[in-house]
Order: sequence, then C-alpha cells, then structure tokens
Amino acid sequence: MAYFKTTEVAAISLCATLWGVLNTLFAPIFFRMFGLPFLCDLIGFSILILAAWWIRKMGAITIIGLIATAINFGLGGGFQFIGFTVASIFFDFVIGIIGYDASFKKPSLTIPIMMSTSILSAALAGFLIGTFFLASPVSVNWGGVFGWAILHSIGGLIGGAIGTFLIISLNSRKILGNDQKN
Repeated sequence: MAYFKTTEVAAISLCATLWGVLNTLFAPIFFRMFGLPFLCDLIGFSILILAAWWIRKMGAITIIGLIATAINFGLGGGFQFIGFTVASIFFDFVIGIIGYDASFKKPSLTIPIMMSTSILSAALAGFLIGTFFLASPVSVNWGGVFGWAILHSIGGLIGGAIGTFLIISLNSRKILGNDQKN
C-alpha cells in the first residue's frame, strides 16, 4: 500500500502549484513596491498550514516545498526560494515531532503550534536568504541578516494567522480534511 493516497497526492500537487505560481507572480511585485518580503511568507505559510491540516502525514509539506521550488525556478523565480524549501522541511519536521493530529486537535492547541512553527520557519527562511542571497546594501538597510529574518518572521506571523484562521473556520463549519472524523 502506498504511503500517500491519490487524494493526498492531489492535495500536495494543488498546494505546491498554488504556492509556486502565486509566489512567482505576486511576491516580486510586492517586493519591488515596498521592499518588504512579507507576501512570499504570507502565501507560503498559509498554504503550508492548510496542507498540514488537510493531509496530516510526515513528508507532505517537504514535498510541497520541493515542488513549489521547482515551479518557482521553472517560472523564472529567484534562487532565494531555496530558503523556503529549507523552511518547509523544518516546518514538516517540527509538526511531525509534535504530531499532526495533536497539532489540530483543538483550536487552543492549533493556534500556538501553527503560529510559532510558521514564525520560526519564516525566520529560518529569512536568515538563509539574508545570508546567502541578499545583497549587502539591502541587508544593511534592514538590520543585516537578523533584521531580514525578523522581517520574514513578520510575514510568517501574517501567513500563520491567515492559515490558522482558515483551518479553524473550516473545522467550525464541519469541513474536515483527509481522513478526519467528527
């Protein structure tokens, strides 16, 4: 028996495509307009939270990050997206340790777990991007590598809030993810 069912593969494909395409199309525009990296984190972590709730299997978030990276590169996006690839692996690892079902058992658990994981993952992405891909003058304007990590963590906070609100809303309307029971 395969680890991922057909519906889970479809969910992985949808989430990865959504992240890769939206990020490649809209994040550069937002960055050029404001010089802030929030939109890439907002898109990425809201989708990763939704996918974690929907699929609830170790490895799914990592695969989403890898596919979104390939889509990003295929559409001409920058190499800095590798920071988000590593962040998605970290996100998957942390939620896997906590437990996918435990993370979504009650809103009182879901909110702090998803928010903190999203913020930490975004900060990791920002740190890696700031360290390996950011030009020095831009980095200095925002407080160096750690300033850039903080900016990304703000994006992770916003994306985490959107993703968490979305899954709590879906649960309150009795819309269940993969193999969930009432």
